[in-house]
Amino acid sequence: MEDYAAKMLLKSDAALREYVTGHAQYREAAVLAALDELRRRGQPAPEEAALRPSLEEAAAAQLALEKAAAAEREQAAIAADPVAAEATGPALYSPITIVLFSIPFTFIAGGILLGLNLWRLDRKRALLGLVLFLLAYIVLGAVALNWALPRYGMSQWYGPLFNLPAILVYVLWFWPRNVGSLNYRSRSWLPPLLVCFALVFGLQKLSNYLIQKQPKEVREQMEKMMPK
Repeated sequence: MEDYAAKMLLKSDAALREYVTGHAQYREAAVLAALDELRRRGQPAPEEAALRPSLEEAAAAQLALEKAAAAEREQAAIAADPVAAEATGPALYSPITIVLFSIPFTFIAGGILLGLNLWRLDRKRALLGLVLFLLAYIVLGAVALNWALPRYGMSQWYGPLFNLPAILVYVLWFWPRNVGSLNYRSRSWLPPLLVCFALVFGLQKLSNYLIQKQPKEVREQMEKMMPK
């Protein structure tokens, strides 16, 4: 759809007024953009209140028709050449990539990849739900770890066991409801892998530095808590 708002920025006041007075010969969206630009310039059209409701209704109907036509063309292209349609679909991280990143790098890494998919697909409500889920899961993890450490000590199994429910939510809840059978291209896993390795390396260096800065008694306690 044409960007009428950007187009009206370049018009003179007289040209904008022409869109309003001759509204019958222009697209409704163009007239609405002219009205908005006049208002932005502090020169609202006197007839705006009378024209705007019908213009908005007609513009919404036209937009719906254009979207339906675009969807019909897309479906026709997929039916005619499924292979080509798949090759031109959105580039997303596959469920396998999300799972593989969630296991060694924690569920947060997989959640970030899934969030990038949702952002690319413009699933803003689902992205907000994912963020809230991650925050709640992090809080739950902190509570669970605070309960388990005094009783059982540090264990190398805590991470994988805690990641598993989050992974299941990713692939069994978020993916089917927001991607489903959509044709997509698999994004390369190499860039996020390099980022994860860099973050892990940096965190290890920072952790060792902070430990060395602690008093001897604290260092010994922290080393005892580290997984064997």
